Amino acid sequence: MKIQFSLAALLLCSSSLYAKEITTKSTQAEQVGYSFGYLIGRSNIDALQGIDLDAFSQGLKAAAAGQNASISDEEMARVLSQFKRQSEAKELIQLKQQADENAKIGQAFLKENAKKPGVKTTKSGLQYVVLQEGKGKSPTANSNVRVHYEGRLLDGTVFDSSIARTQPVVFRTTQVITGWTEGLQLMKEGAKYRFFIPAELAYGQVGSGDVIEPNSTLIFDIELIEVIK
Repeated sequence: MKIQFSLAALLLCSSSLYAKEITTKSTQAEQVGYSFGYLIGRSNIDALQGIDLDAFSQGLKAAAAGQNASISDEEMARVLSQFKRQSEAKELIQLKQQADENAKIGQAFLKENAKKPGVKTTKSGLQYVVLQEGKGKSPTANSNVRVHYEGRLLDGTVFDSSIARTQPVVFRTTQVITGWTEGLQLMKEGAKYRFFIPAELAYGQVGSGDVIEPNSTLIFDIELIEVIK
């Protein structure tokens, strides 16, 4: 027999029903309702920040039951648009604070790192250490190269590594961040360098993905395997 679950029926259960903890000993309806709610909440955790969850539940139940909304569609659109603008403004302030803090940390790190034995600093502010000298040719700004690399944050977090994937990458030297474009041209085939890349030569105030925050100073170990003809 095919069993059909009624989401509307689950949502219409009394809110007091869920004051108790839901466990594997709870009824099937309770477990299904809890599972739906938890998975929806986990998938939308950022969007639900700052929202009155009791009111959210009330609106969800009303819609699932086919009831008329207590406020108009136009008013919903207005209040949601206002909330979005406020959230975006708050996020911009937080990103600015985060970027300023990362910039200070990066500058302090590079200042001390420049004093260490073997560390060289170029006019642009790029710092590097030669881990292994190469004997082949050096790439130009328009060369295609094959490299192995590993990228880390200042706290040691590895955010990308072709070494871990055991698969070198091929690209043109102008297709990467500025710090790489400059650094690769200092190397010869077979060389291994460690680069300390200031934010302005990396991903700047934008950052990249969820790991590289705005104004992050990055560390890359790069092996120049081949300059491709």
